[in-house]
Amino acid sequence: MDFILDTHTHTIASGHAYNTINEMAKSATNKGLKLLAITEHAPAMPGSCTYMYFLNFKALRREKYGVKLLFGAELNILDKNGTLDLDEGILKGLDICIASIHPPCYNGSTKEDNLDAYIKAIRNPYVNIIGHPDDGRFPVDMEKLVLAAKENHVLLEINNASLNPEGFRKDTEKNDLEMLKFCKKYGQPVVIGSDAHVEEDIGNFKRAEKVIAKAGFPEELVINTSADKLYSYLKKN
Repeated sequence: MDFILDTHTHTIASGHAYNTINEMAKSATNKGLKLLAITEHAPAMPGSCTYMYFLNFKALRREKYGVKLLFGAELNILDKNGTLDLDEGILKGLDICIASIHPPCYNGSTKEDNLDAYIKAIRNPYVNIIGHPDDGRFPVDMEKLVLAAKENHVLLEINNASLNPEGFRKDTEKNDLEMLKFCKKYGQPVVIGSDAHVEEDIGNFKRAEKVIAKAGFPEELVINTSADKLYSYLKKN
């Protein structure tokens, strides 16, 4: 597959990543990408930027070094009610919004809580992507998750970093294969995110590609091959 875009990356503003916007954009150019989304961790993540950071994106150029840039947030889902850590007034000004569950920020405790949290976040009109729903520390009914995403025109992510065997997320390949099975059944597209925290990892989809191949997942349901496919999921932004 010809991947031309990466929807999930972080700069030094996220507090535990290590490159600047310029460095990330240059790396994307060098790797042949046409579009890069920079999605900083939202404020509930320890050490990340405050809400003020997300209020001034109008000051940023949307193209550098020949790469189109989107600026958004990886929002933290805080509870089973799908509460997010940026309010609507800020979300409406972002180019792209990923909503994810992270252990330092989330207080749900059961599989039912996790599903409720994801579905209510999916129903938020500004959420475009559910990030790394493969994390086995937060088990979920994948079929119901896929159906909710399809109903609300929200993408589900295959997170390349999640699939690192030395990573801290649990049972990610197994969970991705289950999710892809239902995405294939119901015609629900997915997007691959590198979740790069250093410029070398931008556009690194090697582990995700292997899982997609193993699942026999159709290329036409992978968003990373077309900017227009991605834009169709960003219309509300």
